[in-house]
Amino acid sequence: MIIALLIIAIVILVAVWLVGMYNRLVKLRNNRENAFANIDVQLKQRHDLIPQLVATAKGYAAHEKSVFEEVTKARSAAMSANTVNEKVLAENQLSNALAGLKVTLEAYPQLQADKLFVKLQGEIADVENKLAAVRRFFNSATKELNNAVQTFPSNIIAGMFGFKTEPMIEIPQQERQQYEKAPDIQF
Repeated sequence: MIIALLIIAIVILVAVWLVGMYNRLVKLRNNRENAFANIDVQLKQRHDLIPQLVATAKGYAAHEKSVFEEVTKARSAAMSANTVNEKVLAENQLSNALAGLKVTLEAYPQLQADKLFVKLQGEIADVENKLAAVRRFFNSATKELNNAVQTFPSNIIAGMFGFKTEPMIEIPQQERQQYEKAPDIQF
């Protein structure tokens, strides 16, 4: 009788432990999805501002057609991405295209003085700053989920229920090299 009660108690403890691990993994996955929902809000604002910026700049730099087409194409791809991972990839490509646009537009001083362009550029800079903040939160939530999926003993539960490691939002290699390079300061 005592042995049977002891076995039942052990089974109940193991079941409670398994349920607790599973629930923790679900909470971590939901936290990551919530973090990406915050990114989605900022991305929507970014996507809404880009056509206005491109239209304003086109008047000044009509011969830079390929740059505008690349930004428009990247924006379209980003807006049509469905999964979190597809959106991460598409948004990295859009960021690269916007960086190319920024470099191109710096060559037009008359554009830099246009009030609408300056306003749009400020709004996009604000959105980019907010995106950086929510991306850090997303990466933190992703890291926490990935740690739980990869570490023992929760990795056993994760494997049983199909939890897997998820990608983080990373700086593309081309941009990483640019950030690691010391700035060129001239007087």
